[in-house]
Amino acid sequence: MKKNLLKWILPILFISVGISCSDDEDTPMEEQNPLGTIVETAAASAELTSLVAVLTAADQAEGIDLIGTLSGTGPFTVFAPTNAAFEDLLAQLDGYNSISDFDSPEDLALLASILTYHVVLGNAVFSKDLSNGQEITTVQGESLTISIQGGVTITDATGVPANVTTADIANSNGVVHLIDKVLIPQAVLDALAGGDPLSIVDLALGSEILTNLVAALSQAGLVSALEGTGPFTVFAPTDTAFETFLSDNGFADLSEVPTEVLTQVLLNHVVSGKFLSTDLTSGYVSSLSTAGPAGANLSLYLDTSEGVVINGISEVILADIEANNGVVHVVNKVIGLPTIVDHALANPNLVNLVGALTTDGNTTFTDLLSGEGPFTVFAPLNTAFSEFTNPNGNELNTILANHVISGAAAFSSGLSTTYVNTLGTNTDGDNLSMYINTTDGVTLNGSSTVVLADVVAVNGVIHAVDAVIDVPTVVTFATADPNFSTLVTALTAATPATDFASVLSGVGPFTVFAPTNDAFQGLLDSNMAWNDLGDIGETLLTSVLNYHVVSGNIRSGDLTNPGNTTATTLLGQDLTITLPGSGNNIADITDGAGNTGIGIIAVDVQAGNGVIHVLNQVLLPGI
Repeated sequence: MKKNLLKWILPILFISVGISCSDDEDTPMEEQNPLGTIVETAAASAELTSLVAVLTAADQAEGIDLIGTLSGTGPFTVFAPTNAAFEDLLAQLDGYNSISDFDSPEDLALLASILTYHVVLGNAVFSKDLSNGQEITTVQGESLTISIQGGVTITDATGVPANVTTADIANSNGVVHLIDKVLIPQAVLDALAGGDPLSIVDLALGSEILTNLVAALSQAGLVSALEGTGPFTVFAPTDTAFETFLSDNGFADLSEVPTEVLTQVLLNHVVSGKFLSTDLTSGYVSSLSTAGPAGANLSLYLDTSEGVVINGISEVILADIEANNGVVHVVNKVIGLPTIVDHALANPNLVNLVGALTTDGNTTFTDLLSGEGPFTVFAPLNTAFSEFTNPNGNELNTILANHVISGAAAFSSGLSTTYVNTLGTNTDGDNLSMYINTTDGVTLNGSSTVVLADVVAVNGVIHAVDAVIDVPTVVTFATADPNFSTLVTALTAATPATDFASVLSGVGPFTVFAPTNDAFQGLLDSNMAWNDLGDIGETLLTSVLNYHVVSGNIRSGDLTNPGNTTATTLLGQDLTITLPGSGNNIADITDGAGNTGIGIIAVDVQAGNGVIHVLNQVLLPGI
């Protein structure tokens, strides 16, 4: 606090504390009530010597007579700070080491303003008369807020509650409740800030329960940042929250926390913009922490269904402490740096996913997804799980692994239409493929759509999806990838006598050489009599399609390189694969009709029942 900032308070105080409390205030008190007055009670108490000294000092100001006022009839209710409370206040004030340092008229007015903020005129309010959320107007003119949850507390303009340590001390002219904090009105806060609200840092510095936060900000070099223009929303952990955080993480004190870690933890409590509690809704916001992959800002999950809870662990216990550069919400737990598992646990819309990950005590996925990563997780919402019937009877672990990409944190801005490998595997241990289509939103394997993107954790990113991504078959990829739409028509509508879809959705495994749409168009263009697939004839087309399928799961790594590999198709005829390929081809194929240089242009699209290699021409069997 600074001196000589409170001249404008004096006229108000001369009015407020000069009130005549009763017409018969000169009547001897002992004739009215055998109990002593509030002033007499304070003077007799060893716990209130500082309060008496402050009252005496304040009464030195011209026109102020607090002792005389509180000796009147009243009735009064006084929230009386103990000696320890005044010691705490002095420890926070710059330039004031004792009560005697309040010596200027402005200083004395400051004391009077603070003291009258502890007095209620007209009622003796005992603890039984208090209710939760009750607003009590003081002689100073501002209100105090009462809470009776877990004991009685009084919240002042700083937002930091004072605890009632001893209640209901009856007096001849009212009642006294001892409290462990000096209450500060908004008028004083505004005056100390030159007429403006305090900054976020100033609020923290003035708080008795945020001393560890102040120390942490100083150690991390973040004080100047939070004194900036902002605006910021700060979720401020209490001293107890920091103590628990240090203990849980094996640190004896703040000095043992690596500066980079402490910096990122603190920034994970700060959101850009000013959001009062009424502005907060359930969902994700980005913190200022850049501990995400490639420096991405971490996500915070806010659950406002009952109060405000952050990342499932930290609850706002005191909201809406406004500053000149934002707002502070005090929380009861330090918000650590969340992993993917932490985010899944925090979001109630993902409880079914968490249940699936941990069913029968399984820790495989929680251990994995709590590791360094980076990972990209496509997380099914609860509704997705409730609608999934597992029609193919696949193992749950394989299905879940098929939602995870390891080795990369793929943010929505970096996703493109392509194939990627997941952690799901087939029976041979080959990683399954996933087809990502970004033409219209983000769709996975043609069946699951991203409905919420870019939930950032320290070890990766989560995208919430509306459907469980089952273990794919070779048919899954054929139907999901628009480059195979002609192949799908060939396998279904153009060959009704053969149920290729059922066959290729079976156990297999199969190796499918899949011609693109352009490959089929090239086949039609090669024969003037063929305008569409129907012109080829079902018998011939069926033979052609069977010639593109080989029994077994033959990946590119299984082929002779360099050299030729011969494979027998479901038609019974062989084809020859040559590595390396010519030109832009990964490999060349020679078909039964003697055509050479047919290109494999993409390899190893891995399904649960086989693998697909993509062709730029249609293979033709021998006559």
